[in-house]
Amino acid sequence: MAEGVKKYSMFLASKPVEGERKYLDVTNKYTGAVGAKVPLATHDDVDKAIDAAVAAAPAMAALGAFERKAILEKAVAELKKRAEEIAQILTMEAGKPIKDARGEVSRTIDTFQVAAEESVRIYGEVMPLDISARNKGLQGLVKKFPIGPVSMVSPWNFPLNLVAHKVAPALAVGCPFVLKPASRTPLSALILGDILHRIPELPQGAFSILPVSREDADMFTVDERFKLLTFTGSGPVGWDMKARAGKKKVVMELGGNAPCIVDDYVPDLDYTIQRLINGGFYQGGQSCIHMQRLYVHERLYNEVKEAFLAQVKKLKVGNPFEEDTFIGPMISEKDAKRIEDWAKEAVEKGGKLLAGGGRKGALMEPTVLENVPMEAMARKEEIFGPVVLLYKYR
Repeated sequence: MAEGVKKYSMFLASKPVEGERKYLDVTNKYTGAVGAKVPLATHDDVDKAIDAAVAAAPAMAALGAFERKAILEKAVAELKKRAEEIAQILTMEAGKPIKDARGEVSRTIDTFQVAAEESVRIYGEVMPLDISARNKGLQGLVKKFPIGPVSMVSPWNFPLNLVAHKVAPALAVGCPFVLKPASRTPLSALILGDILHRIPELPQGAFSILPVSREDADMFTVDERFKLLTFTGSGPVGWDMKARAGKKKVVMELGGNAPCIVDDYVPDLDYTIQRLINGGFYQGGQSCIHMQRLYVHERLYNEVKEAFLAQVKKLKVGNPFEEDTFIGPMISEKDAKRIEDWAKEAVEKGGKLLAGGGRKGALMEPTVLENVPMEAMARKEEIFGPVVLLYKYR
């Protein structure tokens, strides 16, 4: 192992686990060097984690609302203490600019805080059933119960906050869980595990966080001991998981190909341009709500186009640890190459390159293409990169 490369623990039944096992290299997405190592869970580890979640379900369900709130508030306090540490790790493992990484940590804290507040506001419902004489005096009472063990599969683009979107609500309602973090970016989820396992009020076995190979991950989808599967990622993968999930409930947050429309009334052009820049190039476009298509009314088209391109050309691409970097590396050089290829194909099919289009390793220039036809991959598929397609409309 390279000198200075830290080994992290995974968490099985609430306990940190290392030992003699295979380790996964986590690379620094800017330099390409190995930045950390995490243990790879086996099929047997996943099986034990699910067993532990099933065993912990009664204790989790028995927690009072005030106890669940206290657990979440302790997590909030620790996240605040470790905020800069976590932000630095996010930048290393995901390649996101440090200012965006700090923003993600802040959002994670908000997610846990909101969950803490909502944990004491889980209300039921009273329904009148006396709709006929035979039902006189009858009422229906609705009460919500924890569904049970939850399977969680999270993505690499927001490896902390999109984990929090799953973990915090589960804790708020009293559900044990087993989480598979993204193999490319598992570190911030494991730090969250380190925070949770130090909270003594959390029942033993209430959570496991297991980096696992694709071959050993199938139980997260098909195992019937789970009562709910929550997945964030690409559409094809999500729909395949749903088809194989059996009787369990499935919650999915999938990809996008988002448009933005600029109408012919824009009272503040500078503000509008800044919002368009953020929508198109925040996090290098590696977001499910990335603004991939921009439609501008013909009356303002030339003005918006000129101002937008001027700002695009000012965006700094490079080292994500530098405070003024706007776009860091793509998650991998392979992904950057795909984005570059799609931009080239868009031009070959009739689109016009207005800005960018170049690539250096995993770094992709912010790119603007005009009038890209429907049959181009950049138009019909989610590009997941710093590319915006510009169109005029009447």
